[in-house]
Amino acid sequence: MKISNALKNWYEAGKTTCFKGHRVFYQDSGAGDSILLLIHGFPTAGWDWHHVWECLKGQCRLVSIDMLGFGFSDKPRSYSFSIHAQADLIESVLAELGLNKVHVLAHDYGDTVAQELAARYLQQSEGSLKIETMTLLNGGLFPEQHRARLIQKLLVSPLGPLLSSLATRRTFESNLNAVFGSETKLNAAEMADLWHLFSFHRGHRKSHIMLHYIADRVAHRARWVGALQSLDVPLLLINGTADPVSGGHMADHYESLIPEPNVIRLEGIGHYPQLEAPIDVIEHVSSFIQTNRDLA
Repeated sequence: MKISNALKNWYEAGKTTCFKGHRVFYQDSGAGDSILLLIHGFPTAGWDWHHVWECLKGQCRLVSIDMLGFGFSDKPRSYSFSIHAQADLIESVLAELGLNKVHVLAHDYGDTVAQELAARYLQQSEGSLKIETMTLLNGGLFPEQHRARLIQKLLVSPLGPLLSSLATRRTFESNLNAVFGSETKLNAAEMADLWHLFSFHRGHRKSHIMLHYIADRVAHRARWVGALQSLDVPLLLINGTADPVSGGHMADHYESLIPEPNVIRLEGIGHYPQLEAPIDVIEHVSSFIQTNRDLA
């Protein structure tokens, strides 16, 4: 399958490490005093950040990790793909790099991982990251506001293994484009890159295993929502309001629950602001980090 030269270059520039015997792919821009940790969502990978990478790396050292089950990292069949395990993975890779203080930029599934990292930071758990600022994009921050797509509901049902076995590029593209804004959908070449990442190491046959994070969000709601409500560092939500899963309705709920909420709404933008409106994301994230760096 043909992929873009940009994705090939991304892969060739990446690095690998091991976590619990599994190969983990990550990107490290390798320069900058401040560290910006970028945490991707489901069902994609760190490649989600490629539109914002070049601009943001001029301000911070950027680190993006393909979590296990995603992108160019291993996708083991017998592994507990819990949010807690992904947080362990991120802490492990950053510790290997000698990094313990980060700004966070997260999206979708990555938002939930960020919430777990925030909970550990608040508890001052051993090995936990010191968080300087946290920026969240569209994601299931509140299980009661997450409007799961039909395909997500089916994948976590007893039909999940069958549906994963029947997954095709066509169904992947259809389901993914459904959460983009009407004027910001991806073209065929962009979709080809995302399908390559999703199907790498036969990941498209394991998506039903990955989706148990939806139940995790319900089980750990008090911990993860509580972390956002108690977080003592600057917090920003950038929300694509046209997202049918976690759009404007989620931003409204966020404002009702989070003390002194800082929310930026991107009208007409769907679930992937970093792909649909990268210039807006760059500007808002850069300004947010710089402002709070100046105040520190």
